[in-house]
Amino acid sequence: MKLYAAFDLHSSNSYLSVIDEEGKRKLEKKLANEPEQILRELAPHRKRIAGIAVESTYNWYWLVDLLMAKGYEVRLANPSAIQKYKGLKHADDRHDAGWLAEMLRLGILPEGYIYPRKERAVRDLLRKRGHLVRLRTSLIISLQHIITRNCGLMVSVNDVKRLKEDRISPLLEDNEDVLMAGAVSKETIDYMTRQIRGIEKTVEGKMELTAPYRQLLSMPGVGKILALTIRLETGPISRFQKVGNYVSYCRKVSSTWVSNGKAKGKGNEKNGNRYLAWAYSEAAELARRFDDQARAYYQRKAQRSNRMVAHQALAHKLARAAYYIMRDDVPFMAEKLFA
Repeated sequence: MKLYAAFDLHSSNSYLSVIDEEGKRKLEKKLANEPEQILRELAPHRKRIAGIAVESTYNWYWLVDLLMAKGYEVRLANPSAIQKYKGLKHADDRHDAGWLAEMLRLGILPEGYIYPRKERAVRDLLRKRGHLVRLRTSLIISLQHIITRNCGLMVSVNDVKRLKEDRISPLLEDNEDVLMAGAVSKETIDYMTRQIRGIEKTVEGKMELTAPYRQLLSMPGVGKILALTIRLETGPISRFQKVGNYVSYCRKVSSTWVSNGKAKGKGNEKNGNRYLAWAYSEAAELARRFDDQARAYYQRKAQRSNRMVAHQALAHKLARAAYYIMRDDVPFMAEKLFA
């Protein structure tokens, strides 16, 4: 008789539930997040286990990799799509693990995509670049404010980020305390700039924009880093059946619930990939600034609504275009997108 297992995963421990084909519970146990202990508990049932569900928490990598390396059939459960029975008066880890195993047995488990381990590391390195860019931006804004307060000047971002020339210290040298605050900010910004460039060089050296992803470079607003981000965060485009599924995953669809012309609430706006959401928003902003057709489309939308709606509409358009570019291995065609 086949068995179905599931882990309700937490930061320091997991709850294991194993059920048979009739839904009867064969094993229920709280385990420390120690590989040896987990494998030891599963070992007596290994030949009968048809699948193992693992909850997609922030720390699922190690457990999924461990189980897959030992030959287990692993399914990554999507917690945002799992519905609990609302009539329950009590639920705990035992119940949650059992429910995951039950859904796996019935073939109704909402699943997430298990990204290949090798490329996952490169993807996370590129995510670290984005983290550093955000930190650097906050430091740049802070330094601009220091200069504006004390000098009445507005220094450009490019002047702040210059590595070969220091245009900041001469502006603040009249006060040693202000100068120190500016110097600390400038040194940290320069350090982050070097780290960001180092990550970009490493990622570009390890990942090639193979067809059909190379065609992403033909899109307005998309350069090498954005193309790599889209490629790594998307994975195989074949996992999205329709363009609407992909655009929803990119968080570029409306989440408003409407009935009889009236808003009745909102859906889960954070359901999807926030890195793809950022990538297409960034591409939309660059396309608006440097591409004539994208700017014309943006302006038409802005006249009928407002700038934020126009920005979102352009990002939505670019996400749709990217889906077909990756699926069909074709270059960007502005006449189809902005017609």
